[in-house]
Amino acid sequence: MAEKRYEWREGAILDDHSRQKHKILKEYFFQYLTVRCQIPQQTLFRLAVIDGFSGGGRYRCGAAGSPVIFLEELKRAIQSINIKRAVQGLGLVSIECLLILNDADRDVTELLKENLAPLLADISENSTNLKIKTEYFSEPFEQVYPKIKELLSKKRYRSVLFNLDQCGHSHVDRKTICDITRSNPSAEIFYTFAIEALLAFLRKSEPQMMLTQLSSVGLEARDLKSLEAQMNNKTWLSIAERLVFQAFKECAPYVSPFSINNPKGWKYWLIHFATSYKARQVYNNILHDNSNAQAHYGRSGLKMLSYDPAEDGSLYLFADADRENAKNELQEDIPRLISESGDAIIVGDFYASMYNETPAHSDDVHAAIISSLEIEVITPSGGSRRKANTITPNDILKFKSQRSLFSFPSITIKK
Repeated sequence: MAEKRYEWREGAILDDHSRQKHKILKEYFFQYLTVRCQIPQQTLFRLAVIDGFSGGGRYRCGAAGSPVIFLEELKRAIQSINIKRAVQGLGLVSIECLLILNDADRDVTELLKENLAPLLADISENSTNLKIKTEYFSEPFEQVYPKIKELLSKKRYRSVLFNLDQCGHSHVDRKTICDITRSNPSAEIFYTFAIEALLAFLRKSEPQMMLTQLSSVGLEARDLKSLEAQMNNKTWLSIAERLVFQAFKECAPYVSPFSINNPKGWKYWLIHFATSYKARQVYNNILHDNSNAQAHYGRSGLKMLSYDPAEDGSLYLFADADRENAKNELQEDIPRLISESGDAIIVGDFYASMYNETPAHSDDVHAAIISSLEIEVITPSGGSRRKANTITPNDILKFKSQRSLFSFPSITIKK
């Protein structure tokens, strides 16, 4: 696949799929900052944001690129966070951000500096609780990554967020993604690629894995070429999603293998890698706030990639109708998962074990728990929860002493 290079110096055109992922990135980053600054005793949050393919900062239409989005959301978040803290009678918090920006084209990096200068000056003059230090690089990402890694280690940043919005697939090695998540205690990655480029890579590097995934839905390797011309087919989305998850599942504890939604052809993928279930929980919720932005094909409860290929799977677009289906599946899936641990499980452990296997909204998970005839929620002090929005990670999910008849048919992930 010929890789597209954006002509930032002439003004890059903002494609629809880029507009969708930027909206998700913007809203998620704001929630990320809000969650990370909610400890009552907290006075400082330090993070590093690394934009590996930063571009020139603004598109031809004037829309913000990712570096501008990061700065704007940092400014908006610190204001919102401290207003809420003041209302609650809490002390103000400060954010210290190291913003690392890289583009292989030096001229584009210079354009980026020009576009960011007014924003950085405004923040420096008017945001007393926000301090931003910028570092610029102009190298291919794989070449510059060791320098970035050394800088993060030297400055002792534990919370890091990478935005790797590449063209094609070949600019970021999977080993690098693994290294990011394993080298940083609290790491998250947004990773964009074109599925055609990934398939070309997998054909050469892992042909057996591709063949195994294709055979799980009754296809052979020779069928792949015809599927590429039918990327608007739901069967294609199912196959591609399994291939993506299989290719990247070892890169992080939590991997969201969802395509950027385009019924005319699911060609671009936006994957979120995280090391904590809370990050995946927030990401799922953001996708529901942006229904139809990403697409999943399979189950909507737990074990999202496990279903009988002989039966119809379902297209999950994170909309209201999809949420109803998820609630129905979760009614059976949640008791089944608890039974695999015995008869009780701490809610935090339950989250940790299930969030890599579901597209569901946290509200729907909690609603399914509270409405279950099989399980009850016990507080740390021994009381019972009655409302879904009061469930905490320290609670315990336990089977009721008087249970209705319930069977747990097995669900097996297709290899």
